[in-house]
Amino acid sequence: MTRASLEKRPNEVAAMFDQVARRYDLTNTVISFGQDRRWRALTADVLDLRPGERCLDLAAGTAVSTAELAHSGAEVIACDFSLGMLREGLDRGVPLVAGDAMHLPFPDAAFDAVTISLGLRNVADTAAGLAEMARVTKPGGRLVVLEFSSPTWAPFRTVYTEYLMRALPQVARTVSSAPDAYVYLAESIRAWPDQAGLAGLIAANGWGSVRWRNLTGGIVALHHAIKS
Repeated sequence: MTRASLEKRPNEVAAMFDQVARRYDLTNTVISFGQDRRWRALTADVLDLRPGERCLDLAAGTAVSTAELAHSGAEVIACDFSLGMLREGLDRGVPLVAGDAMHLPFPDAAFDAVTISLGLRNVADTAAGLAEMARVTKPGGRLVVLEFSSPTWAPFRTVYTEYLMRALPQVARTVSSAPDAYVYLAESIRAWPDQAGLAGLIAANGWGSVRWRNLTGGIVALHHAIKS
């Protein structure tokens, strides 16, 4: 396959995710040493969905997270631009919608909450995506972003960077259906803003009361915000 560039052309990135869809969830569990399950659980805790609420799970992939969030009693809709990913999630028992984060197919103020896990860095225009999430969220509604970030301890940051660029693609070759895609994913993680940088982007695009929590030493961070 041709690896998608860091310019993040949507059609190339969608095609890449179509190719990794078949073993995407297994690969995520392996390369995160099982931490992906804990990260999803903590995301759900922060999101704090209630029965009767509507939530958009954006960049939902195979809808694993959507199905888990739906246990809250809220109506949770999975949205992703990769049809291959959505096909893998057809048996999850949740609504699946194909859509681009920069042009969401939902009316204004349609949701009480929006969440996006490990997908914001794949949106071609991060600011436009965050603004669209604000558009479809009710005033006072909430946003929770789980995304790779910058480890807080400098020696570990060095080890982690080496793992991303060297070991991660090697591990992916043993379990992924399209291992070359994980070179792109490693580069996209390394190029992503740190915790404070992402908080600034969120605050500049329709959201207030932005705060974050580091997980696994800052490998990932949970950003929480309220619709201004």
